Amino acid sequence: MAKPEFGYDDTPKLPGSKWRVHDGRRPQPRIVTPGSQDGAQHFGTAPSDATVLFDGADLSKWKSVDGGDAEWKVENGYVQVTRTGDIETREHFGDCQLHVEWAAPEEVKGESQGRGNSGVFLLSLYEIQVLDGFDNPTYADGMTGAIYGQFPPLVNACRPPGEWQSYDVIFEAPKWVGDRLHKAATLTVLHNGVLVHHCRPALGPTDHKALPSYQDTSADTGPVRLQDHGDEVRYRNIWVRPLMDYDAAD
Repeated sequence: MAKPEFGYDDTPKLPGSKWRVHDGRRPQPRIVTPGSQDGAQHFGTAPSDATVLFDGADLSKWKSVDGGDAEWKVENGYVQVTRTGDIETREHFGDCQLHVEWAAPEEVKGESQGRGNSGVFLLSLYEIQVLDGFDNPTYADGMTGAIYGQFPPLVNACRPPGEWQSYDVIFEAPKWVGDRLHKAATLTVLHNGVLVHHCRPALGPTDHKALPSYQDTSADTGPVRLQDHGDEVRYRNIWVRPLMDYDAAD
């Protein structure tokens, strides 16, 4: 069998699947054109009970993953990757609703995983892939909106490079009984208003070229992390709402 044009053919097989991790032969998600936005592509303001993580002004609610100040560039209401490393929120969150807007560079450089690559991590462990996936084939579990290395998006809802896009995520943290996994982390994701994952149980924290697993227990809260993959991806209008049980909140 011919070697795939992109991706890998020497990685482990995913449990219950005929596909390997980052398998270049896995079918590409079908393309869906998202609904139109107004000229400025405004996605609305945060709900009244949300914690605004980035409002376009500063990175006071963020830090670098090594503990120092976040050094990404803030201008014109957005923050841009600067090849200074990943950044993460100072506050930790568990079960939550997360809204993130992002844009890949307008000037197209590279191909496959080398084009507009970044990522949004929940608990700093579970990655939703950010990528310029517009007319840019890559391995399916690394496509825009993928739960990276595990599940491709149901469809490819990418806008052209340079245009603002949105992720809306409902995340449920894994639940443990002692050191035994009781319930896997679960993600529902909408990309530009289009459902790309529905109550999808993650196989474990994100990994690269390896099978994810829940071998180690982890906290049920953690930071939201944005990945610096070296591409000048921009972010704006980031907010989060903790999910609360109605009776517990009463």
